[in-house]
Amino acid sequence: MATDPKYGRRAFFKDSVLSVAKAAKEYAAHVDAAPEKPAPPVRTDWLRPPGAVSEALFFERCTKCSDCVKACPHDSIVLHPDGTPVIFPDQVPCYLCDDMPCIAACATEALLPVAGTQDVRMGVAVVNHRLCTAGQGCHACVSKCPTDALAMDFDAQRLVVSVERCVGCGMCEHICRTVNDHIAIKITPFRSMELSPR
Repeated sequence: MATDPKYGRRAFFKDSVLSVAKAAKEYAAHVDAAPEKPAPPVRTDWLRPPGAVSEALFFERCTKCSDCVKACPHDSIVLHPDGTPVIFPDQVPCYLCDDMPCIAACATEALLPVAGTQDVRMGVAVVNHRLCTAGQGCHACVSKCPTDALAMDFDAQRLVVSVERCVGCGMCEHICRTVNDHIAIKITPFRSMELSPR
């Protein structure tokens, strides 16, 4: 096949540049169209603030005003993606304030007054004995528990939780996270437990 005599060096370079530009444009379109990384899953291990009514009633009463969030002196209460107040105990536990300002700030009775700290029901601590280092001398969570719900069983060399005393404040989970490589004690939220009334 004879070469087109009009197709010279200049035309060759022009076509080459156009070809590279077209390839770059197609590549950019492909990269832009690539699927984005999926968003991290929404956490479900959150707790409601002290005095929270049952979940169904809570959703009826809570106006998502965030007054309880503003009232918390420790910044323990944050907003869930749905706008309702929650506590992530591994990040900041509930400090069980004497005057419970979060409850006092709630005008819709989504949070109801409690007689005392022992009547708070946010959840219950559950120990993963495989990860727990209590048998190796770590008792940090025991000394920090505000309700004396944690104790060391020295015969079994393991940590035990008094379900009757535990209110689910999350102090143990928070402390465990700060002193160990793995969190060995976590709060099971009260809303997800099927416990008979205590």
